Amino acid sequence: MTVADRTGSPTAPAGGSEGCAVRDTGADEAVRLRRKRILTVAGVALATLIFDFFLAVRHGFFDLSVYHGAINYWVHDGGSIYDFVLPFSTYGFTYPPFAALLMLPMAITPWHLAIVISCITCAVVSVLVVYWFVDPVARREGWHRGYAVGLVFAFAIAFEPLRETFLFGQVNMYLVALVGADVLFLVARRHRFAGVGIGLATAIKLTPGIFIVYLLVTKRWRAALVASGTAAVATLAAAALAPDASRVFWTDAVWNTDRIGALAFISNQSLQGAVARLHEADPSTLLWGASVLAVLVIWAIRVRRAVAVGDEATGFALTAVVGCLVSPITWVHHLVWLMPAILLLLDRAVATTDPRRRKRLWGFTIFSYLLLCSRLVWTFADRWGSPLTWLASNAYVWISLALLIALPIRTPAPQPEPEVETSAAEGDRALAGSVTPAS
Repeated sequence: MTVADRTGSPTAPAGGSEGCAVRDTGADEAVRLRRKRILTVAGVALATLIFDFFLAVRHGFFDLSVYHGAINYWVHDGGSIYDFVLPFSTYGFTYPPFAALLMLPMAITPWHLAIVISCITCAVVSVLVVYWFVDPVARREGWHRGYAVGLVFAFAIAFEPLRETFLFGQVNMYLVALVGADVLFLVARRHRFAGVGIGLATAIKLTPGIFIVYLLVTKRWRAALVASGTAAVATLAAAALAPDASRVFWTDAVWNTDRIGALAFISNQSLQGAVARLHEADPSTLLWGASVLAVLVIWAIRVRRAVAVGDEATGFALTAVVGCLVSPITWVHHLVWLMPAILLLLDRAVATTDPRRRKRLWGFTIFSYLLLCSRLVWTFADRWGSPLTWLASNAYVWISLALLIALPIRTPAPQPEPEVETSAAEGDRALAGSVTPAS
């Protein structure tokens, strides 16, 4: 019989009120901690949005308007998609026909709805990429995973290439996510479909084809074959569905660099852009070729070393960086491909136990992030005549080179010594041999 049964009124057991108080205190503390985390992420996000508001150039979703206009011109007006030029500009559709087929829903999507969809999907895939790199760090360090991912993404809002991608309505982050999913989860696990994402990305936009070279350099022959085959099948399917557009693209548009923009324009932060700004009227093809060859050799050595120790994430990041360097045109918004490298720098800065090395890595991480938030290169638009201004005008090229050369490769964790199993009889004999009889 309980106390309540005997007295007719419930009585708390001894220590019950104290236990409830402890639980209430713990619950209150959890609520306060959760509120603090939410406010911290919201505060950082607000600060970066204010930073963007005052620093960013409003592009009016220019590239999205090119895609939307070209698709509607192609579908509704019956014109060739590569004949379309956005009014009051010189820009037209520059991607392969397979990309145009994927964008066909724009033909029935009102302009303002297309902007909303672009903004939401760009934000979602950006969070996804941050999650892939930050969540393992949070789990390893015992951090709250959602808080860590949210905080890093809040800082990423100020990252100029991501900001430019968002405000242009560009496709870059979709390609980073598509290739990243393939390399980090399929190629790394030797999945039979490894290479499909790389192949699709290459059929959408030619520059991700550098990842096929990555698979070849690191001797993943099957994945390279799958990637090449996927790109070929997608391209042939586009040719079957849109033969006229395919003919125009592969025989004319792909070779017409005037459709893309001037090589020396300050936004072109590739090796070719840096060389063109040395002598805009007559850029040195020899110098560009030599610099491309040099960075490809460095890249090949480093990615082979990364894959040899099982560090697929660094292989992915290094290949993304070298793709930006060797491409003839790498606009600032294309530099979202540098995000994985900077996120890995953050990982290595947190993981290292050497105080000096940690200080260097944190310095490199913070400097890279701040530089790529700064819009520094735009200060030198159209005035790179002196050696000093030329150096400053190519600041994003130099940080790309630094990431290629100095991004640490993860060392494999030491394997535990295998335990030696012994039978019961062997254990008894070993024990008996170790005992000395008393004299």
